[in-house]
Amino acid sequence: MVDLQNQYLRLKGEIDRQVEQVMLESAFIKGRFVDSFQQALSDYHRGCHVIPCANGTDALQLALMALDLQPGDEVIVPAFTYAATAEVIALLGLTPVLCDVDEKTFNATVEQINGCVSGKTKAIIVVHLFGQCSEMEEIMDFAHSHRIFVIEDNAQSIGSTYSFSSGVKKLAGTMGHIGTTSFFPSKNLGAYGDGGAVFTNDEVLAKRIDTIANHGQPKKYYHDVVGCNSRLDGMQAAILSVKLSHLDSFIASRQTLARKYDQSFASVYELETPYVSTSSSHVYHQYTVKVKSGKRDALKAHLARQAIPSALYYPLPLFEQKAFKDLAVLRGEYEVTKQLCKEVLSLPMHTEMSDSQSDYVVDGVNSFFNG
Repeated sequence: MVDLQNQYLRLKGEIDRQVEQVMLESAFIKGRFVDSFQQALSDYHRGCHVIPCANGTDALQLALMALDLQPGDEVIVPAFTYAATAEVIALLGLTPVLCDVDEKTFNATVEQINGCVSGKTKAIIVVHLFGQCSEMEEIMDFAHSHRIFVIEDNAQSIGSTYSFSSGVKKLAGTMGHIGTTSFFPSKNLGAYGDGGAVFTNDEVLAKRIDTIANHGQPKKYYHDVVGCNSRLDGMQAAILSVKLSHLDSFIASRQTLARKYDQSFASVYELETPYVSTSSSHVYHQYTVKVKSGKRDALKAHLARQAIPSALYYPLPLFEQKAFKDLAVLRGEYEVTKQLCKEVLSLPMHTEMSDSQSDYVVDGVNSFFNG
């Protein structure tokens, strides 16, 4: 599904020099490599505040902790997402309220969110799934009118650009009150271990998040709030600095491959290729198709026989996961989420795929439908 080895070999000279320098300086925790990456990531995101942390799940937890929510407060989250998004809500004693998603973009919209709002609703976690932004203009207008915080889970869509009706363009993760991302190795901007970051345009929130991530210390040995220990280490920061300089080219490679897939599968009526919103660019963390007529599992098995990897993101909605059956609040029928869990299939998508490899994937998929 992703070729990290060949990506490393392509960037080996740059990465090895950075890693060696970290070792020579013993800059393992905090230090100039973390500071440098923090500044570069802020510059990439047009000057927003960036707080690096240990992983993407911690980033979500830090975001919620910074909003000073109280046990029992409700946080709306899509039913079609990875468990971590709802997990942090439950861990903090908050109540996850699940909403359905749009059948084309797989993202939650104002229509689904509105049906889940109650007097206890304090926040929405908007997931930019698979590589493109949710409809943030409508969501932010709705949130402002209802005095609800918006957290963007941007683990899969870093570098995606959203266009507002005014013509203003903003990057994913910088539109809500707080944005979060993950640097898990398979992400579009991936470390060689765990890592994450929190974004915000609010200086007060930024200072609070930074304090919480550092044991609640605004300065060493002075603890103003109960916090946690969530740090991006120097080694990962050095590697990410190198890879950040290539992020736009990584995105371009993924988009080129996506166009090839789109064209190659255009005539397969039982295969629905990814929809691209008119308001958002797509950075294709995953290339996720919908397989109609109940043939998804058979296609997956067919590809496996030809040594072509594929993956199900996600086979179960959150409300069918054992961990959330007694925790999550349901307000709706979730027909779209249920259908997506039966139809979605993600095909190999990465920056190192050769023409012969992508041809092999295309031929494998088409051979299933063409007999």
